[in-house]
Amino acid sequence: MSRMIRHQARTLFGTRLGLSTAGRACAVHFGLLAGAVQLYLAFWPDSSLPRATTFLTVVALSLAGGIQASWPRTQLSHEFLYPEFRVTIKVGDLFEQPGHLVIGSNDVFDTDTRDDRLIVHRSVQGQFLHRLYGSETTRLDDDIDAALAGVLPVRVEDRAAKQAGKLARYPLGTVAVLGSPQRLYFLSAYGTMRNDLTVDSGPDQIWNSLEELWHVMHLRAHREAVAMPVIGSGLARIDSMDHASLIKLILLSFVTKSRRSVICKELTIVVVPEDYVRVDMLELAMFLRTL
Repeated sequence: MSRMIRHQARTLFGTRLGLSTAGRACAVHFGLLAGAVQLYLAFWPDSSLPRATTFLTVVALSLAGGIQASWPRTQLSHEFLYPEFRVTIKVGDLFEQPGHLVIGSNDVFDTDTRDDRLIVHRSVQGQFLHRLYGSETTRLDDDIDAALAGVLPVRVEDRAAKQAGKLARYPLGTVAVLGSPQRLYFLSAYGTMRNDLTVDSGPDQIWNSLEELWHVMHLRAHREAVAMPVIGSGLARIDSMDHASLIKLILLSFVTKSRRSVICKELTIVVVPEDYVRVDMLELAMFLRTL
């Protein structure tokens, strides 16, 4: 918790945007309090209100109120009116969010978490297997195979080339839809599982994958709320983009698509608590207001 508070303080007082935001909030509070004092003196001009003490009190309250109002939150939301939909960015647990979920995947839809060789236990994919499928890899694989029954692989690797995991490669952007109509899981293939068992992706691949994801969500989610992680922030080796840039990419893609046709009534991007220190919520709030 102390690490989070230190990060919030650095965001507010250690950046130009933070100082500007805090300064505006303090000025607004000062104006309101000073106006209230002037109104009081107008009605009671003979009041013995101590001028110096009153001024210092107004300044102190303005500073406190301004800092409190501009302090970086762990959740922010923005409403879009034409058409109507909401975007939320929050710190939390993806699997505790209501509605449908997006799960990032790779082009072969590997699921095996043994020895963390293919899928790491702590990753979103790993948690999906263990928390929602009770570690039943075979059942998850069967559901994925059923969801991909109508999709042709682009190629099938030789076992000699890819010595572990699945061999059938699907087009990047392929979405396997699992679950029930009440709670769907959109497994989006945004990265390539290379034969050396490392995942490769990049901004172009993520952008194109998001386009297909929004299309499938539009068809299957019935405009209900959807939550997703910051895809590309784990082991996909996108060295050119930090967490904030990935979130902005997701936001820009989603809002652009939603301007043409509403995908869902609310998209929630969930940041895991340990990654909160990598995100400037004030900057993201300003970015949202520009969309």
